[in-house]
Amino acid sequence: MPHMLTLTAAPGALTPDHLRVARAALSALGADLDAAEWLSEGEAVDQPFTALAAEQAEAAVRAALGDAPLDLIAQPRDGRRKKLLLADMDSTIVTSETLDEIAAFAGLKEQIAEITRRSMNGELDFAQALTARVAMLRGLEDTALEATWKATELTPGAAELVGTMRANGAHTALVSGGFTFFTARVAELVGFHEHHANTLLVEEGKLTGAVGQPILDRDAKLATLKRLAAQLGVPLAEAATVGDGANDLAMIQAAGLGVAFRAKPVVAAAARHRLEHADLRGLLFAQGYRAAEFRRG
Repeated sequence: MPHMLTLTAAPGALTPDHLRVARAALSALGADLDAAEWLSEGEAVDQPFTALAAEQAEAAVRAALGDAPLDLIAQPRDGRRKKLLLADMDSTIVTSETLDEIAAFAGLKEQIAEITRRSMNGELDFAQALTARVAMLRGLEDTALEATWKATELTPGAAELVGTMRANGAHTALVSGGFTFFTARVAELVGFHEHHANTLLVEEGKLTGAVGQPILDRDAKLATLKRLAAQLGVPLAEAATVGDGANDLAMIQAAGLGVAFRAKPVVAAAARHRLEHADLRGLLFAQGYRAAEFRRG
């Protein structure tokens, strides 16, 4: 079966020498190589190969490159451009954990961030951890939400990821264990077709300390992926998913291109594909898009 190995890195960090080392490692295992194609000079390159399994190719090239700050994604060459994208929000499409940032206004950021960290690494039940964190914020003025939003930043490459996939006919959805207050704004800003998240309950200008039910958790994210794929008539093999936490792992593992993005250790260890060095544009390079084809939402 024809395969493609995509090497990505932070802009300017990928060199022709890296490609030569990768090609040598593949050839040493008996792979047949076609000409490589640079998708973005110094940032991403596609190396076609046959006669070698994807996992073997990744392992061999990673061993040859050592600790070079590069990401490797090997997959079948056909069908790389996906028709459905589901993305997590916190620490994925945006750089922060919005609930932790809200907690700063209550003087509880450090305490709540520790619970978040443990939950995202799979050490705590997500729904229970979310309920406990929100309960700690009971009585906080809802002005903290708007202040948090004003300080929220998009992850580099987020707008290009969504805009490029939309421009090429893909359906895009933001699916978050966070809150609709933020997903609605992020979806509008970046250009997602739809967004799904939890509801943070507010009465008389203050947080009640409760979350609307049912809670959108790991199972709900996977269910959303399956529901949208069915509605669109898209096989899961033609879906891309991306996230960083334990509640993203099920949808990451179910998709044809499931990517752990700068993920928590338990997620990085279990995901088939990982991005640790490239930004979110890495998901586009993995689909064979050239930088010249990128669009913003």
